[in-house]
Amino acid sequence: MNLSKRLMGSCAALVGTVALMLGGVPTSFAASHVEDCPRGTLDERYCDRDGDLLADTPTDESQLADPDTLIFAYTPVEDPAVYKEAWADFLTHLEAVTGKKTLFFPVQSNAAQIEAMRSGRLHIAGFNTGSNPLAVNCAGFNPFTIMASLDGNFGYEMEIITYPGSGIEKVEDIKGKQLAFTAPTSNSGFKAPSAILKADFNLEADRDFEPAFSGKHDNSILGVANKDYPAASIANSVLKRMISRDVVKPEQIISIYKSQTFPTTGFGVAHNLKPELSAKIREAFFTFDWEGSSLQKEFEKSNEGQFLEMTYKEFWDVIRKIDTANGVSYSCQ
Repeated sequence: MNLSKRLMGSCAALVGTVALMLGGVPTSFAASHVEDCPRGTLDERYCDRDGDLLADTPTDESQLADPDTLIFAYTPVEDPAVYKEAWADFLTHLEAVTGKKTLFFPVQSNAAQIEAMRSGRLHIAGFNTGSNPLAVNCAGFNPFTIMASLDGNFGYEMEIITYPGSGIEKVEDIKGKQLAFTAPTSNSGFKAPSAILKADFNLEADRDFEPAFSGKHDNSILGVANKDYPAASIANSVLKRMISRDVVKPEQIISIYKSQTFPTTGFGVAHNLKPELSAKIREAFFTFDWEGSSLQKEFEKSNEGQFLEMTYKEFWDVIRKIDTANGVSYSCQ
């Protein structure tokens, strides 16, 4: 069973797992262990003593990582080759600040990215909006920054799109037709539209429309533009970049719904890096000069031009609420 399927389940399953864990040990031991290592929804291998909802850095020095080469991966929303080039200047800066070699790791799926960090093969990452809670709880991901515009604005909206002549003019017209999602771990590509369609339009997958999974936002956008899908839920930041690269033309796409603004990709590190190394990586993000860089060339297309400091506890509150509405559990067993 793949990770994305294991991660999707009911909250009852998570409660049951905890009950089974505590059922096999004396109550006094279980209570003292929980008190010493509170973890909330984090996997059993992590602790959260400061209440920030993130896995703490291990106190045992033997568990700290100080790799010779830092592995970086960006969320697989579009063609990895595009982003290997886009991140080249940043990785050069990262090498200069940390004194470490760096390597861009082109992941093909959200689940593979989470598994890579959980297994210790990924040190720095940008996880997409919907995958952030899963990466935090199941892989010990510690996000601390997002991209923002120069005036401090950030985020993107989920849009439901169709093509001219599809017969879909409003959300209700999706009933009886097919709607393309991206992947179960995606916020705008699955979680948010599932919750919104059910709560606001009384539309549910399989019952009212046929769901399809394209794998990535660019696949969904191209699928609609080429009339392979009658409709799709996508992140409009991806759509803007694809239009600016002339991959699709504006006249090929019609938007019939736009959501509230959600936080965009969260960037951070594995929880078990040496504190001095983590501090250097943070320094690299916040001292990077965007002007004239390969990163600016790609991301100015979605009006982003700086790294903005943030906290997962605050910025991802709405995403955790969407997960709750969808019955998502962060159990990693």
